[in-house]
Amino acid sequence: MAGALPDGEPVPADGSLPESATQHVGKNGFAVYVHVPFCASRCGYCDFNTYTASELGGGASRDEYAETLLRELKLAKNVINPEKSGGAGVRTGSGAVDTVFFGGGTPTLLSADDLGRILDGIDRTWGLAPGAEITTEANPESVDPAYLRALRKHGFTRISLGMQSASPTVLRILDRKHTPNRAPQAALEARAAGFEHVNLDLIYGTPGETAEDFEKSLRTVVDAGVDHVSAYSLIVEDGTRMAAKMRRGELPYPSDDVAADRYLAAEGALSDAGFGWYEVSNWATSEAARCRHNLLYWTGADWWGFGPGAHSHVGGVRWWNVKHPVAYGKRLAEGVSPGHGREVLTDEDRHVEDVMLRVRLREGITLDRVDPAGAKQALEDGLLDAEAYGQGRLILTLRGRLLADAVIRDVV
Repeated sequence: MAGALPDGEPVPADGSLPESATQHVGKNGFAVYVHVPFCASRCGYCDFNTYTASELGGGASRDEYAETLLRELKLAKNVINPEKSGGAGVRTGSGAVDTVFFGGGTPTLLSADDLGRILDGIDRTWGLAPGAEITTEANPESVDPAYLRALRKHGFTRISLGMQSASPTVLRILDRKHTPNRAPQAALEARAAGFEHVNLDLIYGTPGETAEDFEKSLRTVVDAGVDHVSAYSLIVEDGTRMAAKMRRGELPYPSDDVAADRYLAAEGALSDAGFGWYEVSNWATSEAARCRHNLLYWTGADWWGFGPGAHSHVGGVRWWNVKHPVAYGKRLAEGVSPGHGREVLTDEDRHVEDVMLRVRLREGITLDRVDPAGAKQALEDGLLDAEAYGQGRLILTLRGRLLADAVIRDVV
């Protein structure tokens, strides 16, 4: 389970923001994230703010969750209200919300109608922009063709399925419950249901995974006909069952060298299949297939996160909700903001975060935004594209992507 939240400054009971934060909401895009904290079971590597039925006990119900979240939306509209003449509001006319992303947890443990109710609430609160991207994450075993058709009927345009691996051994080590064939089958069902964009998530570098295992996983995602793949190196977080097994010597710790080999294998297989990287851990078959929601995060847009433990950022103010679903629901039942704490970012904070995120993108960042000595050294080390550098941009080479964190540390 995720660690404790920082305290930060107190959040006002009504959730209000400084006027300076609300003057230009949505100027660079506006996104909504909806956190659904429920899981059927807990994976051994997971430290997200999620809960199984036995962990929750009484006081937090899936059946009531949509109604609880709609209460937070009502509070949010009082903070950012496009209907207030002369007051703070998001851009109007064409709609305010560019993207919505349901994550978790397993959002698809809620009924499709409940997810649709929440989406409709967002539309009634701020308005969905024409062509808004609407995504939900899903575990492969939590959806079927009828459920996927219902999601499409409610306006969902994109689905991200947690495949992780095509190897039974790796899935067992990760404590995943689906069979190796279920994820690609669910991807095909999503396409048949009319989803415009389908993503499959992979995790590489799991102890016990062989090069052949990962090659099979890559072939599987390509054969599934998806237009987006996310691939992440396994990170072992303190407090997880996997971390405990490694401390006891039951599993070896992940290898950085193996992770690098897996990344190179992913780049080779996916590029051969027509995918192009657009962020260090993400590949898409076209610009339209890129995850627009994540791109808004990575390029400095505003976003409001709903649900227990969700984080938000509007106009240089970041805040985070109380973690536990029971505490979250109790506050909203009392008409009080669920915000646990917040911070006002300095210009330097925002600059550092902007550099950290943009360096990971295929478009990179202009050289005038980074430390020149660090950028020059990264170029000499073969970590930056020389042609782009000559044109005033910092763009990672393939080797630079393997060492992206080091590049960021040196140029920020």
